[in-house]
Amino acid sequence: MASVFSMFFGRSLVLASGLATLLYVSVPLGANGQAVVEAAGASSVAGGAATSMKPVPFPKMPTTADATGGTSQHLIVSSAPPPQETNVREFQLHAGKDAGKVLLRSTPVNAQVWINDKVVGKTPMLLVLAPGKYQVEMRGARGESGTNTVDLLPHETREVVVKLHQLYPSRVTAQQ
Repeated sequence: MASVFSMFFGRSLVLASGLATLLYVSVPLGANGQAVVEAAGASSVAGGAATSMKPVPFPKMPTTADATGGTSQHLIVSSAPPPQETNVREFQLHAGKDAGKVLLRSTPVNAQVWINDKVVGKTPMLLVLAPGKYQVEMRGARGESGTNTVDLLPHETREVVVKLHQLYPSRVTAQQ
């Protein structure tokens, strides 16, 4: 096995596990490539077992039409904006002429903010909202969370500071 690995070092990956050997060679398969693979399999410990195994068929991936009209087996990435941008834009569109402003802050900073169960971004941030009652939830990077209810009046500017609390204690002491 060591001679096979040293012979193909940098050009292949050889993995052995008792019964089977997986050999990946980056040379084109033709007469020479086939001979190299057969020689490597014959000199490995499990070469005989590996050559008698049938290849495992891979399931067919669903294909989608690409821009050229053909099909592609790659994952489709959405070109739409992230959900927080869409939600902020939706809140601003419904704000109307009587809109109020809410400055959202948290301790510690950089908490993810949800307004009425819709993600809108990270603190600190300024949001333009229609007058009304809103449930504000903030979640920190280390599992902290906090909530607050805001009742926003027309043309009002309000600052909301939420102190995030950990769900579990960060320090435990034992006393005798």
